[in-house]
Amino acid sequence: MHLIVNIVLLVIALGIGVPIAVLWIECSAALLPDGSEKGDVGGDRPRVAVLIPAHNEAEDIRGTLLTIIPQLTEVDRVIAIADNCTDQTAAIARASGALVIERINPNLRGKGYALDYALRFIKSEPPDVVVVIDADCIVHPGTIDRIARQAMALKRPVQATYLMKQKDNPGLKDSISMLAIKVKNLVRFRGLKRLGCPVLLAGSGMAFPWSAISQVCLAGSKTADDMQLAVDLSIAGYPPAFAQEAQITGRLMKQQAAKSQRTRWEHGHLEIILTQVPLLLKESVRQRRFDLLAIALDLCIPPLSLLVVIWTAAIGGALLAAVLEGYWIPTHFLAIEGLLIFISIVGSWAKFGYDELPALTLLAVPFYILWKIPLYLAFLIQPQTNWTRTERDIVTTPAFGLDRLLTRVIQR
Repeated sequence: MHLIVNIVLLVIALGIGVPIAVLWIECSAALLPDGSEKGDVGGDRPRVAVLIPAHNEAEDIRGTLLTIIPQLTEVDRVIAIADNCTDQTAAIARASGALVIERINPNLRGKGYALDYALRFIKSEPPDVVVVIDADCIVHPGTIDRIARQAMALKRPVQATYLMKQKDNPGLKDSISMLAIKVKNLVRFRGLKRLGCPVLLAGSGMAFPWSAISQVCLAGSKTADDMQLAVDLSIAGYPPAFAQEAQITGRLMKQQAAKSQRTRWEHGHLEIILTQVPLLLKESVRQRRFDLLAIALDLCIPPLSLLVVIWTAAIGGALLAAVLEGYWIPTHFLAIEGLLIFISIVGSWAKFGYDELPALTLLAVPFYILWKIPLYLAFLIQPQTNWTRTERDIVTTPAFGLDRLLTRVIQR
């Protein structure tokens, strides 16, 4: 019986080691000294159609269009899809210079259905490149031109750097969450690019050659539709690339909706891991493609908080077995893996996040992870599978609850 327990612990240690090692490799590659990241993408400027799926985005869509329209040429189009809207989204988008199409189908709701509707609308006169921007984003100057040219030159989807705008007075919980987003959408993507590997899609700031986007079906309401789209396109032969210089900034979530959004994102991520990683591994063998294996390995990294929770539980069990039975091999493996997690997170913070998250605030990370444990337990009991719109926040709100507790910890 003791031998079986030790073998199980060793298998768990080795299994956890795979996503941890991939995370460390990606982050380490991103931390290498800066090289020549920029450069003009050759070729003519392709004809672009910018699609903006919008559900009750009257407060934000005008600001988004103001950052998009100056970047378009006379042959480009910007199309807002007012999807099941009950506010003035359509009217505001029209007044701001967008072509608006309205879709009403309360039984089929979600970003995927809205984009599928728009693609069928432009199918009779397709552009060279389709760009997708969420209705609550700021598109930095030059972004559309860069990702459109790169998508056309590579004949592959291209993902811009998609980060979130911090509040003027962010709580500790907000700052730690933004660091996690930066690790996922910037650090790891940057590392993958330097390793010559494709990336996943982040949901906004995506450019697709028409030849690629017309090959897949977008209709659906998955909670992680951007990841699913990246998987579908990669298997079809169009793995996404990363354009770090292109910048998209999302607006903040309102405090009361933040937990719902995190639940939707992370439950969707776990669902994609369980369903799509085996498919990618199978296709990588069948098609003899290393890039599909790279995507599968990247996708198998769970949200960072969950990865730390799993590692903590594993090393706790291994230490208990080591003390009781004297079998230390799983503990040694897990200790090395814990060091790799530490190096990945602290190294990413030191290069990309120190200006937004003071060093002492890192002491609050364990409390942030504890706060998220119920979210992961909920996935085992009742995973969130329905699409829901998340309210965004553009004003400063005071810290409360966990933020207040974390602040006290740091002050002491």
